[in-house]
Amino acid sequence: MEKSTGKIGIKEYIAIILLTIGTKLADDLPSIIYNSLYNAAWMMPIISGILVIIPLYLLIKTMMYYKEKSLLEIVVHLLGKYLGFIVIFALWIVGSITIIIDTAIYTDIIGTMYFSRTPTIILYFVLVGVCAYGAKRGIEQIGSVARALLPYIKISILIALILTMIQGNLDFLFPFFGPGEWTVIKESSLRLSIYGDILYLSLLTPYIRNANDFKKGTWIAFVILVAELTIAFFAYLLLFDFESVRMLSYPFHEVIRYINFGFLTNVETFFFPFWLIATFVRFAVYFYLNGILFGRLFRIKDFEHVIPSLATLFLLLGMILENNPIALTHVRDYLLIFVTPIFFGLPCILWIVAKLKGDYKNEKT
Repeated sequence: MEKSTGKIGIKEYIAIILLTIGTKLADDLPSIIYNSLYNAAWMMPIISGILVIIPLYLLIKTMMYYKEKSLLEIVVHLLGKYLGFIVIFALWIVGSITIIIDTAIYTDIIGTMYFSRTPTIILYFVLVGVCAYGAKRGIEQIGSVARALLPYIKISILIALILTMIQGNLDFLFPFFGPGEWTVIKESSLRLSIYGDILYLSLLTPYIRNANDFKKGTWIAFVILVAELTIAFFAYLLLFDFESVRMLSYPFHEVIRYINFGFLTNVETFFFPFWLIATFVRFAVYFYLNGILFGRLFRIKDFEHVIPSLATLFLLLGMILENNPIALTHVRDYLLIFVTPIFFGLPCILWIVAKLKGDYKNEKT
């Protein structure tokens, strides 16, 4: 199989960001957030989004200054060979753990909500196999698929959320600040990493046709994501109230079973295929980014060839974890908190080091 040598444009890049991060509204993330923020959980994407502007601005500023370098080359250039290796290794470890946990959770969603009679190993194998195949096809193929399917996926989700809010109850909004203003701010700041995929997606800059596309596409997608996650969390609250959402492992899939759509019964059969395609795209991107990091660490130029091996390793480790979905949710919450300082700190450190080294002194803007 030939590897893709093409690059993606701004539309493909935006589609990849929206499908990679946007699918989080349909997994166990809402229940994690509602567990700590009660009925103020819908504010979390907004508050976190405001705080994320700082590292995002510094990341883009650094990337735009070193247009000729990838993020990994910038890390090594600014932090040195050995410290740079440690940072890249840490990013690969965190990315690998995220893939293992998330694939186990998504397999559990498919198994418990839709294919309860199908053995888990088969569902897991199909999920990982399809995504690894997509990743091996290259980022150009992934971007093309993401761009082509994005309107249908987002329109289906928008319809589901609008129907949810129509059938909801505004009284569930109160008390407005849930556990309190400071608790809302604190818990939101602890989980900035819900947008952390943007840091990993900056690894794609060598595969984007124009550096300005990276800058513009990142900001456009970020604004859409903040709005999308906020609307989704808001809709769950209106339909179920926060006490019920806290008890639901996967609120989105409960929503599409609950809402009425005229004469159409079994509405979930309409929305599930779109969610499943978005899931395939998301993990295909994850595998591709993990392959980039692994290839840089061990100097493997054709890193696409190691993706199937990495996927097999993640499958075996994920099968061990998959048997306890409740524990997985707790582990994922800890991972969100653990990754937040990395997501916030790394762009700041890179920008500060570049300043101290004087690399910005010839900057025109």
